[in-house]
Amino acid sequence: MRTRRAGLIRVLATGTFDLLHPGHLMYLEQSKALGDELVVIVARDANVQHKPRPIIPQEQRLLMVSALKMVERAVLGSERDMFQPIEELRPDVITLGYDQHFDALLLQEELATRGIGARVVRLEEHDPCPLCSSRKIVAKVLEDRLSPTPGSEGTRITP
Repeated sequence: MRTRRAGLIRVLATGTFDLLHPGHLMYLEQSKALGDELVVIVARDANVQHKPRPIIPQEQRLLMVSALKMVERAVLGSERDMFQPIEELRPDVITLGYDQHFDALLLQEELATRGIGARVVRLEEHDPCPLCSSRKIVAKVLEDRLSPTPGSEGTRITP
């Protein structure tokens, strides 16, 4: 566990980060702007239950998020207790994206009961681009690659 220098504000962002897109970048850039150090918890495959299972394996998603310039460190979430890495990382601020399913007040209360004094911030601004959602990217791929085109005999999937 790396320690931080005195006085630095550690911001923690979380997410699945399945198919990286500009919306993820905006969320992480906004998170980074709230402090000096951005640490990201990437959800484990087994813990993603509120939406379809990730397409990209957790280790690859972790590698991609770790490579982003605004991210100082990325870790996989705990399989058993989502608060365990938060307790270890001791962030000053925890950011939630505009569409993340967490209730900010309930999260703040649970953090307080565990002795974690982090402030929870919901980031409402988001990029309305047509492919700023993993779900929309998958739908676009299916539409473009599985839909027959005029004059074709079937699917357009190519190796």
